Amino acid sequence: MPRFLSRLPIDGYLLALIGMVILAALLPASGQAAVVMDWVVKAAIALLFFLYGARMSPAAIGAGLLHWRLQGTVFLSTFLLFPVLGLGLVLLMRGSLQPDLLTGMLYLCLLPSTVQSSIAFTSIAGGNVAGALTSASLSNLLGVIVTPLLVALMIGGAGGGIHLQSILDIGLQILVPFAVGQLCRPLLKDWLGRHARLTGLVDRGSILLIVYAAFSEGVVAGVWSQVAPTDLVKVIGLNIVLLAIVLGLTLMAGRLLKFDKPDRIVILFCGSKKSMATGIPMAGILFAGHAVPLIVLPIMLFHQIQLFACTIIAQRYARENAARALSPVLP
Repeated sequence: MPRFLSRLPIDGYLLALIGMVILAALLPASGQAAVVMDWVVKAAIALLFFLYGARMSPAAIGAGLLHWRLQGTVFLSTFLLFPVLGLGLVLLMRGSLQPDLLTGMLYLCLLPSTVQSSIAFTSIAGGNVAGALTSASLSNLLGVIVTPLLVALMIGGAGGGIHLQSILDIGLQILVPFAVGQLCRPLLKDWLGRHARLTGLVDRGSILLIVYAAFSEGVVAGVWSQVAPTDLVKVIGLNIVLLAIVLGLTLMAGRLLKFDKPDRIVILFCGSKKSMATGIPMAGILFAGHAVPLIVLPIMLFHQIQLFACTIIAQRYARENAARALSPVLP
């Protein structure tokens, strides 16, 4: 990081995220550039999970799958805590927020967790990456069925379809590169151990690309111009409050249930996220004929907010881990 940035009272990586948002607002990827950017993001995600596969032992993966308390806690946060909070928001804001935006807020609460950023932030923070990988992947696979059922139950006749393409996307972008990395692990594990910084750079770089691509898509689609400024402020405020409540409750749950620190980090990051990558294409099916751009606007805003907030949290964990490594006597 440049020396002058290190003197600022703000994390340099957060500045990079802000820079991506500004760049997308001024120079959004559109047309053929958007197609290229989509492939670049997919390639970065594939590389990230290839590296995870090459670094992670099969024993750690098996332990993550069998850690039912961890998986169950993340599942309940994603598909029970969030929906209950979403219903509360609907009751609180009915009549004071545009109906499609209110539907979007509730729909946001019914989505599965993110995969890429949940695992990347867990890795940056020094958490249980194997647990995060299994939690986030299971959340998305189950979300293909659970989310449409929750939409049909809580929102009504707009939903009910199952977006099977999501399963293929998860497989091609995440599971296949991870499996190839596992196959290459005997050849690469020692080299990666000597170049551990590489995975960290890919972690952070993939998130920057996701932010730019997502914000560009919103700018090009003109989503920001379809909503009144007052409603936009309300949605941003509701998203901040929603995320703050879930972050607080997942942090508390990890401590009350006596998880160790690496698992608490998984619960914090996987249990507080919502997937825009799953939510936007699924909305096109579940809400066909409705104002889909307005329904997905809360998801787009929440996505940006969760990235900024979790960047700050993950970097704080990383600094604490670095300080503890330099001072082993610290508790």
